[in-house]
Amino acid sequence: MGFFDSEIVQQEAKTLFEDYQNLVQLGGDFGKFDREGKKMYIDQMESVMDRYKIFMKRFELSDDFMAQMAVEQMKTQLGQFGMTPQQMFDQMNLTLERMKAQIPD
Repeated sequence: MGFFDSEIVQQEAKTLFEDYQNLVQLGGDFGKFDREGKKMYIDQMESVMDRYKIFMKRFELSDDFMAQMAVEQMKTQLGQFGMTPQQMFDQMNLTLERMKAQIPD
């Protein structure tokens, strides 16, 4: 069975994408959140980023041709912006750290 033939992989990809999209959309109102709302948003985004890293590592470790193609495609797309996957995650973490700094004590 191929990597993408797995129902578990398909469901995780769908859930991960939906969770990320919902958080990005919600993040447009980050400045309007109260202190606890900001903390909750950041916690949820960190959780999604952790899940995304794990999901991408599964791609990288898979022997499946399509999974390897997906990794290479992502590297190519990010490369067009002068980034590696690690730099993308580093940038996301930096953004979350900046958001944390906006939370009043």
